[in-house]
Amino acid sequence: MLPEHQVQNPERRGLRKGVYLIPSVFTAANIGMGFYAVMAACRGFQFIGGGDQDLVHASTYLDNAAKAIGWAVLFDMLDGRLARMTKTTTEIGVQLDSIADVVTFGLAPAVLAYVWGFGASLKEGSDLHQLAWFLSFMYLMCGAFRLARFNVQASRPRLLAEGTMKVDKKSFVGLPIPVAGGLIAAIIHFNPLPLLHYGSERARIYSVLLMTLVGVLSLLMVSTLRFSSFKTVGTRSRSMRTIILLVALGMLIFLYSRHVLLLLIIFYILHGLLSRVVGIFRKRPELSETKIEAEQM
Repeated sequence: MLPEHQVQNPERRGLRKGVYLIPSVFTAANIGMGFYAVMAACRGFQFIGGGDQDLVHASTYLDNAAKAIGWAVLFDMLDGRLARMTKTTTEIGVQLDSIADVVTFGLAPAVLAYVWGFGASLKEGSDLHQLAWFLSFMYLMCGAFRLARFNVQASRPRLLAEGTMKVDKKSFVGLPIPVAGGLIAAIIHFNPLPLLHYGSERARIYSVLLMTLVGVLSLLMVSTLRFSSFKTVGTRSRSMRTIILLVALGMLIFLYSRHVLLLLIIFYILHGLLSRVVGIFRKRPELSETKIEAEQM
């Protein structure tokens, strides 16, 4: 008869393998939401161009596509956090997560913005329409580059002056692609009726504004601006206040998702931009003091 520890080992190995699959399940759900968002946007585009009733049908599909991207943001947050909590981070999991993000937060928002906004509002073949195609493509390319740069930086930690390796877990370099795609989805979720509903002239103006937003998001993703990662939130302490805050935030999103999601993403982006501005003004006095000390020596 085998000793007890030898009998239990195969069960533990099987359990360990099952734990490794948990983050991948959420990554697969992320890809599924991205695929659904693209298909729903294509289906909604079939109704655009008809009467008001057809536009209402189109808005239903576009709203569902935006919601799918919102759910994908949640799945994307959970798969990484679960992998870190269970210490089941793998190389293939990191690469799969990046591929999922390209589909869900790169391709799907670009298609969704085109269908909801400038696809039907701008005359096909015009200069503005071609520019819209270009900006949508650049959004996708910038998002893919942002993910590739993130993977390289994560695999090559920077060397500190003391000679130790360090990975910056508190901030992201460049706007995260889930936030960029989430902003486009939040805007459409806030007002799912296609821009063509407001008439050709107003739709043209709104389309130009949407194109500007897509261009700005593309630049922010490939910029060197730092945005908070919130990876350390809830890891050091699990106070009751943190739990109550998360529960309250979840309830607000459930009740007022159209407003709360849009405000949260705008606040996150503005926080990163304002932090950079404040950092610049804080460095200037320090540089001035150093210059004065050097002149006095």
